[in-house]
Amino acid sequence: MSFSFHMKLLAHVLFALGVLGVPLFASGADLAFLRNGFSIRHERREVIGSVTRLYLGADRDGYVDVPTIEIDRFEKDLSAPAAGKARKSQSMNEVISEVSSRHHLDPDLINSVIHAESGFNPKAVSRKGAQGLMQLMPETASRLGVVNSFDPGDNLEGGTRYLRELLERYNFDLIKALAAYNAGPQRVEQYHGVPPYYETRAYVARIIRDFNRKKLAERKAAAHRTRSTTVSPVCFSADKPNTCSSTGSH
Repeated sequence: MSFSFHMKLLAHVLFALGVLGVPLFASGADLAFLRNGFSIRHERREVIGSVTRLYLGADRDGYVDVPTIEIDRFEKDLSAPAAGKARKSQSMNEVISEVSSRHHLDPDLINSVIHAESGFNPKAVSRKGAQGLMQLMPETASRLGVVNSFDPGDNLEGGTRYLRELLERYNFDLIKALAAYNAGPQRVEQYHGVPPYYETRAYVARIIRDFNRKKLAERKAAAHRTRSTTVSPVCFSADKPNTCSSTGSH
């Protein structure tokens, strides 16, 4: 479909490969930093042919197979354990940044999800009963341990954790994860991808477009800062003050 082709141009997809093998080593809680910008927290890993299998927990069933060539490096996970409510003195951006860092997601992505879900209204309630900034359904919030969906800190913690779970479930296919966040994982699995619902397709496209806009703005700002660091020469001559014989810079 045209939607599928369009969206694939906007996000990276990692394909899981089912291959058996023998564990290489156990490493405790580590982070695998991928070349596409994602990081994956895992308890241990093993190399199986051309892929590295990252075990997400203590059991052998929860894992992600990543082409080894897509892994940039490994580091120990030094992040703090999940915190409770955000301090009242923190701004919304600070809370988003803190929670995103804890779950190893880009804060701009969480920002874009909040924008699409609630328009940054912590008291928002949808027609279906979803609540708060990231519009958590009561049963989902309960499973995630969210005590008060209308508390920004609690809601952000639960919603960001849920999105992270979905990304891991779909091997970091951002399109499928966002579709599942909106329509539910059962619909994504039923249709083997983004379900044919206008609301869901518009939702995914809106978040990807907003996220890409943020990243483009960041790149432009970085380029502008780089250009602004080029200093024009300060010149002086006795007969013609404030003039330069050369137009170069250094």
